[in-house]
Amino acid sequence: MTTFLEELKLSRLAIAMGCVFAATSPAAFAQDTGSDDENDNAVAEEPQEKIQVLGSRIRTDGLDQAAPVEIINASDAVDQGLVTLGDLLRTSTVAAGSNQITAATSTAFVTEGGTGTETFSLRGLGANRTLVLLNGRRIGPAGTRGQVSAFDLNIMPLSAVERVEILKDGASSLYGSDAVAGVVNIITKSGDESSLNLNMSQPMDDGGAQFRLSGTMGRSFDSGSVRVVGDYQRTQELARGDRDVFACSNPYFFDPDSGERVDVVDPRTNEYHCNDLLWGHVWIYDYSGEVPPGAKAQYDYDGDLGQYLDSFNERATGPNSMRTPEGWYPVAYDRESFGVTNADHPFQDLETLSPETEVATVFVEADYWASDTTTLYTEVLLNRRKTTTNGYRQFWSYIYNENFFAGDSRSEGWTGAQWLSPTAITDHSGSEITVDYRRFVAGIEGSIGDWYWDINYQDSRSDGDYQQKIIYQDAIFDQNFLTGSCEGMDLSVRGIPCKDVPWLDPQFLAGNISPEMQEFLFGTETGNTIYNQRTLEGIITGDLMELPAGFVGMAAGLSFQQDKINDTPGEVTLQGNSWGMSSAGITRGKSLTRAAFAELQIPVARDLPLMESLDVSVSGRFTDVSTYGSDTTYKAGLNWGVVDGFRIRASRGTSFRSPALYELFLNDQTSFASQRSVDPCIRWGEGLENGTTSDNVAANCAADGIPEDYTGGAISAEVVTGGGFGTLKAETSTATTVGFVWTPSFTDFAMSIDYFDIEIEGEVTLLGAGQIVGGCYASQNFESEPLCDQFFRNDTDLRVEEVQGNYLNIASQVNTGVDLQMSYPFSTDFAEFEMSYEHTYQIEASSKLLPTSERQDRAGRLGRPEHVGNFNFAMMKGDWTFNWTARYIGEASNHEWYGDGEYRDDATYWGEEVRIDLATPSVIYHAFSATRDFIDEGLSITVGVANAFDKEAPQISSSSYATRVGNAAFYSQYDWLGRRAFVNIAYDF
Repeated sequence: MTTFLEELKLSRLAIAMGCVFAATSPAAFAQDTGSDDENDNAVAEEPQEKIQVLGSRIRTDGLDQAAPVEIINASDAVDQGLVTLGDLLRTSTVAAGSNQITAATSTAFVTEGGTGTETFSLRGLGANRTLVLLNGRRIGPAGTRGQVSAFDLNIMPLSAVERVEILKDGASSLYGSDAVAGVVNIITKSGDESSLNLNMSQPMDDGGAQFRLSGTMGRSFDSGSVRVVGDYQRTQELARGDRDVFACSNPYFFDPDSGERVDVVDPRTNEYHCNDLLWGHVWIYDYSGEVPPGAKAQYDYDGDLGQYLDSFNERATGPNSMRTPEGWYPVAYDRESFGVTNADHPFQDLETLSPETEVATVFVEADYWASDTTTLYTEVLLNRRKTTTNGYRQFWSYIYNENFFAGDSRSEGWTGAQWLSPTAITDHSGSEITVDYRRFVAGIEGSIGDWYWDINYQDSRSDGDYQQKIIYQDAIFDQNFLTGSCEGMDLSVRGIPCKDVPWLDPQFLAGNISPEMQEFLFGTETGNTIYNQRTLEGIITGDLMELPAGFVGMAAGLSFQQDKINDTPGEVTLQGNSWGMSSAGITRGKSLTRAAFAELQIPVARDLPLMESLDVSVSGRFTDVSTYGSDTTYKAGLNWGVVDGFRIRASRGTSFRSPALYELFLNDQTSFASQRSVDPCIRWGEGLENGTTSDNVAANCAADGIPEDYTGGAISAEVVTGGGFGTLKAETSTATTVGFVWTPSFTDFAMSIDYFDIEIEGEVTLLGAGQIVGGCYASQNFESEPLCDQFFRNDTDLRVEEVQGNYLNIASQVNTGVDLQMSYPFSTDFAEFEMSYEHTYQIEASSKLLPTSERQDRAGRLGRPEHVGNFNFAMMKGDWTFNWTARYIGEASNHEWYGDGEYRDDATYWGEEVRIDLATPSVIYHAFSATRDFIDEGLSITVGVANAFDKEAPQISSSSYATRVGNAAFYSQYDWLGRRAFVNIAYDF
């Protein structure tokens, strides 16, 4: 009787044989049992072992995989200098063609799962539409804040992983509603081998170094086996100042004729002016007509502004003219004054680009063979992640000049017909995230004759604390537009005595804040997020009946899943007393999902002309979700062996995804957005003239009573977001794949090509404030446009006062393309070689906001290159292995998006025509490594260099149509660390 462990070994080999990268012969299959000749003959006489392959719940011999599955070996990470599971998965072309959520992107944007989380999104359809399994069983999500729904890749260390299987096909009818885009199955190591491993990666520049120390021990006994893995990983912070390309933002504009840079030069440094976050300025709301429009007041910190500008006092001509204490100058109102505008504070260089992360993990798996036909198994996973970020931010107040309106005695020396908004800067910004994750699995599996059964229970819990640095809102709001000192008042929320904030002190504005004032203004708070997931699943599979072409395979099962979320923000956030940050309530919800599924694999024909085999598979699933309702999904597949080595495969299936807990129950969160970022009607007349505002938008702004010279409101728009419980519907989708596999018998070359088409209807999404307001005014049906009901303007100054942005169902999303995989292992007298290449061509990646909206295709845009590919070459000679990996990222461009469907690269910069660059060229990242195996000593050493030619992330122009940090395109496909050396030392015992 084959043991469970032997069966698992056979399973892994058979799956590899199903992949185009491992066209192994049946002879190798038998040899891999590791037995002597006598036992080999015995094995050869036994019936073919049945195993379960990703993409089907039916146990088969695994040799004719019908579904498109990519297999990534964890050892590939060592050859490329990759340290984490997320780094490895993002090299796959099914991920590289879209922007992924990484630890770095989570520090720059509000991302699902919170700061430091790394998720995996197949084809860019969203991490909550990609199911992740661990050893074939569901693994629960982790993260912080109210938007947790996806598996965090930080949880599983590479040291415990043998390989990852990626099913590149929708499979909701087999695995559940979140398998819309496909399934990722993480397979852990097995066997008796034990090892210690040290891995280090060191960039040639500061920041971003990685270190991992791990150990694993496996043991088999007469009645079972056990494996224990311990892993510690630390990633050093990468700060913006660590790389020149991120440290200083220039417009990056060009002369349309000569192609020379036309960016403003700072005369104080004779370098291009850095235009990041303005600091130390007093924003001016002028009623005299004498202050240049857009001018800010800047203090002469270095004593040299008088060389370039006239001060306010020197410009003053009448009683309403703006006058200030000595040393203040108007800046940022024309090209010359912009060149000396302070917008590059030393705090910026310390801002986190990629956070410092520490991860510690213990993983245990064991099984007990209770009898020849029954096996008990268990898994325990314990993980702690700590992520630390640093930042800087502006904060501001509103005050009167000393003699304007009621006046303000604290504005001594500031006179004229103006009121002011002093804007200070501080490095009191950042967070510390600690997530404790545990997962427990218990199961029993066995056989009754030729039927196999498996019952398992999974319980996971993510418990995350998120501590963040805050500014107390009542310390600022309670002093807005006062006419004098606040001494003697108590703050409206905290109830402590008020202290006058020195808003017009140049040192305060520059971030040099006294300890006493820091205590009054600043604090920290800690929120907590708990996410529980429990699943119970049972499945039985076997041969149902025999047909002339073979046996009809069947699988059927039941599953139950309970999810709970409880996110409790910090006390200050709950009170709505955190200045300039989202206020939020407690997000709490739960759901129960029950499902029944069945699958049939039917052999239709065998050994006919042009039809060596023809199999049809069908599957269906009934799912009932307590928070939504019930629905059914199906999938039908075709696997046609045409002639020796040539096979055609195709499938079509449906799915539905009920809204995630956070999409339903996210408690209202309040944030603020600048008017310029949300309101397309600002100066719409000027925009219509220079081509930046469309005729339709201009007409709708005019119809809404917005003057063509409207300059926008001074106060930020309040943005309220929340869950859509009671209004959201489930997403539905259809996925189609058609492809062929060629594994000719006369050579070891193998190739597969698969076409995929996935369409999602009623996609659940959260629209940004700019999308809501912009979508309203861009509508062809402005009077009846539903987006126009989601925001309100102030009757007095016409500013966008409030935007309601709850989760909603949009019209549709479509993703189509082609996957190519090739491999060719060959031998010479000199050495053995392996070559492989994978490529994804993204034909369409479009979405449609509303039924009346135009479809927007993102394929080929920044973050969505049409072409991505991976080339691998390995040479094995004796105890040496040499590897070369080339990762290709195709060109991308946002020029057509910028031009509303037509290529456009013109813009106006300080009144001059300029050319902007919103395109990135194709990039190839090379990694080289060499491995020496000291077999007798049990030692293996790998050394290498990643990003060998030190390619920086491409630079693009400043634009609302692109995302960047510094001048660099800020998309996950690009390498931000630069050239780095790596070493891996493994000791087996």
